[in-house]
Amino acid sequence: MRLLPFDYAVRNLARRPLRSALGALGHALVVLLVMAAVGFMRGMVQSLAVSADPHNVILLGVGSEESLERSEVPPGIEAIVASSVRGIRSVAGVDCVSPEVQMALNVKGDGGGERVAVVRGVSERAFLVHRRVQLLRGRLPTPGADEALVGGLVAAKLGVAPAHCGVGAQLAIDGRPWRVVGEFTAAGTVLDAEIWLPLRDVMVLGKRDTLSCVVLTVTEPERVADLAAFAAQRLDLELAVVTEVEYFAALARFFAPIRGLVLLTALLIAAGGLLGGINTMYSAFVGRVRELAALQTLGFRRRALVVSLLQESVLLGVVGALPAVALGMLLLSGLTIQFSMGAFGLEVDGVAAASGLATGLGLGLVGVLPAAWQCLRLPIPVALRAA
Repeated sequence: MRLLPFDYAVRNLARRPLRSALGALGHALVVLLVMAAVGFMRGMVQSLAVSADPHNVILLGVGSEESLERSEVPPGIEAIVASSVRGIRSVAGVDCVSPEVQMALNVKGDGGGERVAVVRGVSERAFLVHRRVQLLRGRLPTPGADEALVGGLVAAKLGVAPAHCGVGAQLAIDGRPWRVVGEFTAAGTVLDAEIWLPLRDVMVLGKRDTLSCVVLTVTEPERVADLAAFAAQRLDLELAVVTEVEYFAALARFFAPIRGLVLLTALLIAAGGLLGGINTMYSAFVGRVRELAALQTLGFRRRALVVSLLQESVLLGVVGALPAVALGMLLLSGLTIQFSMGAFGLEVDGVAAASGLATGLGLGLVGVLPAAWQCLRLPIPVALRAA
């Protein structure tokens, strides 16, 4: 089968520069939206996945295995567990056992609106169990001094500039002013969107005399069974043992409908782009019915013409997709998205880029077929007389 030269398709695109530019722009917008949707899903999954330390175990109140905010654990339980269970990791003779209180409170930054954010009451031992947390600047808050430590995504969560949540800034937590004395990073985990306060200060702020949980680090994952046996024996403590892997896996399942909704939105966007591409290709090719019929009289078969039209459409899709992928990786990567009481960054990686390219190619391949069928289905004599 004799094919038309490739530069024939290129020249046809150059014959109508405005129409070609608008078509490429339409492809680019669809590719950007699909990349944003894929980046959203991967960012959420990645944020929850990296938050789980396989050596960390959470002791919660019975019946609150899926919500740290509702959990209640007796104070002093951390000392009982550390002295009763073997296999708890220690650093310089200090057991990696962290009593914590986690609450959802109204927080207002300098010059920003009031938002609900996660406030975690911790002691110095929190840095032993949350090993991805690193102090970037400043110092740890002093108990009783109304001082706070903020994560790297708190400013994005509150909708304020980073300087309004930096060291020296003031936050209004539950209507009470707190001075930021330090900033930390948590390597992309959900902790990045949290505000850390001294443990006793949070208990006073929340008017509670119980802990939310105790987080501890075991030397090996097999030690979880020992903790479960301890909780089963001490019925008076009413403890539930959940590994961080299990806890964040449950959170991922909880947010699965949101990811499904985002995926459905991306498919609808792609479908809309496909219909728009079909309409564009039809309007572009319908005026060339006589030209295609003339090429058939010169000996080119219809399959050769379909290949040429495919080349033209795919080239238009690639011209729109490649800049869109580059722009998406430049502008969308790391863009902060708020969800529930946390925040995460869009994960625009190779998978998102490949999805964008595949979308551009798919629009080019599928969008041209109905138009090609409409233009080539006519008999040659009828097509030559077409207006």
